Amino acid sequence: MIELRKADERGVANFGWLDSLHTFSFGHYHDPRQMGFSDLRVINDDRVQPGQGFGTHSHRDMEIFSYVLEGALEHKDSMGTGSVIRRGDVQMMSAGSGISHSEFNHSAQEPVHFLQIWIVPDRTGVAPRYQQKNFSSAEKRGRLCPIITSDASDGALGVYQDARVYAGLFDGAESSEFTLPANRWGYVHVARGAVHVNGTAMEAGDGARIRDEPLLRFDKGRDAEVLLFDLRPAST
Repeated sequence: MIELRKADERGVANFGWLDSLHTFSFGHYHDPRQMGFSDLRVINDDRVQPGQGFGTHSHRDMEIFSYVLEGALEHKDSMGTGSVIRRGDVQMMSAGSGISHSEFNHSAQEPVHFLQIWIVPDRTGVAPRYQQKNFSSAEKRGRLCPIITSDASDGALGVYQDARVYAGLFDGAESSEFTLPANRWGYVHVARGAVHVNGTAMEAGDGARIRDEPLLRFDKGRDAEVLLFDLRPAST
């Protein structure tokens, strides 16, 4: 079963310097029907104006990753990490016992567009950690490239949860099939463009909860960039 949620059904937050669209309940947006899916808790589609950003704030016991679509995001944290995250980069931050960080648009002229995604960890109180890696367009072109796994296998970043995340680019005749393991749920988020998943048409910002679909086929892409989450079954 594929349960489609259209982009225009998401929560909206506009602060002038930030335009954010919330797939799941977040901040002032609360929908008891949209509290996450399995261990996937947040997908925020953020656009930050030049020179603006999120001042220093704290997290604990959450797996937080950013996926940059356009522009550059500047990161600083209480572990002493300082980096700039650009298109194709994935940043993974395990907040663990507690971490403070800031995220700013690195450019004074161009906006930055990125996804911020939270996954609930399978353990608490661990030492905070930071990971960052670039996944090239060639690695994602016409296929689903693993970017996050529980054991950091296949060249992916590690996450403290029984979850795997894949990224893919699809255009024209490009297609890929993915076997969802038995007793697993899937979630698809279309970051940009448009694509079909098992015949279901999806566009930028659309999401889909997937249950009891052992084989997923991605095709008919139009400049599509997609994320696929392989998750434990749960109550949400």
